[in-house]
Amino acid sequence: MSIWHWIVVIGVVLLLFGRGKISDLMGDVAQGIKAFKKGMADDDKPAEKSEPVKTIDSTTTPQANAQRHDVGSNAV
Repeated sequence: MSIWHWIVVIGVVLLLFGRGKISDLMGDVAQGIKAFKKGMADDDKPAEKSEPVKTIDSTTTPQANAQRHDVGSNAV
């Protein structure tokens, strides 16, 4: 491809989309990239107010010592 091919292609693109539409599109792309970077930076920050992790202690639950009865089997 020579330089003339590229000039024709760029000319056709400018005729189809117009100069204003291309600049608006590039501005929208730039805003999207900025929003993405800001979102990634927000994800890296640790949460200030985090609730403690709740665990279930199997020795304190009333069902821990109960017998197990599976439905449809002979297990007791």
